[in-house]
Amino acid sequence: MSENIYIDKDAVVEEGAIVYPNNYIGAGSVIKSGAVLRPNNIIEGSTVEKGAVITASVLEGAYVGEGAQVGPFCYMRRGARVGANCKAGDFVEIKNASLGAGSKASHLAYIGDADVGEECNVGCGTIFVNYDGKHKHRSTVGDRAFIGSNSNIIAPVNIGDDAYIAAGTTITEDVPPAALVIGRLRQIVKEGKALGKFKLPKERPGQN
Repeated sequence: MSENIYIDKDAVVEEGAIVYPNNYIGAGSVIKSGAVLRPNNIIEGSTVEKGAVITASVLEGAYVGEGAQVGPFCYMRRGARVGANCKAGDFVEIKNASLGAGSKASHLAYIGDADVGEECNVGCGTIFVNYDGKHKHRSTVGDRAFIGSNSNIIAPVNIGDDAYIAAGTTITEDVPPAALVIGRLRQIVKEGKALGKFKLPKERPGQN
């Protein structure tokens, strides 16, 4: 056992699990046989199933299903669950929410207070807007739904199975199954109108 691995006395690391250096495994954690903890994880009170791979991430009271990939730099807060063969990639934060089997949020997303079904795609920059300033609200997403990049899911809403949310859309109402939703302004191009509108400021002496 490497000197730069910490395993709490109340944690369980099963035989056959692979733990690289610079891992902290806190009390109440269970690392199943066949799981792989690559360097630089902090895992507290969480379960990592067999075949799952965790890289440079923080898990607090979370669950990672078989064969799932988490990280690098993923933050799974209390109540976060990713199912079998899921992907929760870099700079994804999951809080009190679940991703069904085979779903993926590859990067730069916030999934809070939501239940996302199986085989879904949560695009880059997607935010589940769960807080109205006073209360937290919950949303649901059906199986095989596609949520395009830079979408806002404003809770509480329900998105049906096989729905397709176009990139840049803000969802404020329920979406029926198999529906296509585009919620953004139409692009307007006025040729030549920008000439002379934008100029870089002149540098003053002594400025870098």
